[in-house]
Amino acid sequence: MAISWGTIKSLLLFFGPILLPKAIGYYRSIRAGPAAQGLAIKPLPPRVLRGLSLLAATALVYLVLSLPPFAPENLFARTQSRLQIPTDVLFTRLTALRPGGALTPTDTALRAKFVNLESRLLYLQFGPAVLADCPFCNADDPRSYFYYALPALLGAHLRNLVVLSVATSGLLTGHDGSKWRTPAVLVSALAAALDVYLVNSYNHQANSRATRLAELDLFFWSARLYRLAGLALLNSAFAVLLYLSSTNRAFASPPGPAERVEGVTRQLLVAKSKMNALGIVKNTAIRDEDLRERVLAYWRHEGRLMREVMEEREVVEGVQDALANRINIAGISKDAENYALNILPRPQVTDTVD
Repeated sequence: MAISWGTIKSLLLFFGPILLPKAIGYYRSIRAGPAAQGLAIKPLPPRVLRGLSLLAATALVYLVLSLPPFAPENLFARTQSRLQIPTDVLFTRLTALRPGGALTPTDTALRAKFVNLESRLLYLQFGPAVLADCPFCNADDPRSYFYYALPALLGAHLRNLVVLSVATSGLLTGHDGSKWRTPAVLVSALAAALDVYLVNSYNHQANSRATRLAELDLFFWSARLYRLAGLALLNSAFAVLLYLSSTNRAFASPPGPAERVEGVTRQLLVAKSKMNALGIVKNTAIRDEDLRERVLAYWRHEGRLMREVMEEREVVEGVQDALANRINIAGISKDAENYALNILPRPQVTDTVD
């Protein structure tokens, strides 16, 4: 059973209102995952920026190539001719449009192939290059044109797969990109399989009933536009996923046990180095007579200043009010007692036998 673009649009219109709210809810849950795991948003790593630049550049190239000036020429659209026009009349019009009135080698090859309606229908399905360059194809065997067009069709997806593989490689983007390599390969394979299926299952005989140019289904040119736009969308989607996951905005993975142990060890080493530095400074200050006198003078001044402050009437009244109304002394004492009991080792109780 052939699936046309109209069928796909109908399926999207039917299932879209059902699947879209679920997709939004799933995205929100994924986006809230890093915050629930205690992961903070971080700046974009420079290595990931290179991968994003590669994906953005290729997506831009695909969008530029999808513009009409870069598409292969359609003889019927160029000459504003219907499908059933006589071959001599078609190429006479084309000669008048060519610079100097000279036909290109592709035009000459197509003129030799446009001997029947079947060849013109295959031209609309597979494009001018396949019909003009295939050395073994025959209009009596339409599948031969598909076999000839298959390598170029798969080549577009394979080239894009290479781009996605480089952008998600560990050498270029590290762990942030390598986690998306398997999804990129699977989605690329699915897109290629769908593209091949649509081209193979297209019913080219549907154009045989068209009597005007506006009624023709220019399948090759429409498929090329959708293919390039789909590849651009695919690369843009993985660029967004890579950006969100690398900055812990969404789809972030919690650090593994080894990474957590390494992080705790690093923090302990930093704290130990600070304590060692503090010990060195304190030892230097105590051993130096001048520094020791200055330290003692500072603390004598600090003690005298605090005594003077605590003897002021407003401070005394504020302390009394806090102790009486705002501070639960009993609760603080209980918490301190529990803390002390948990810190200090408990005495071992041994049974004695008389």
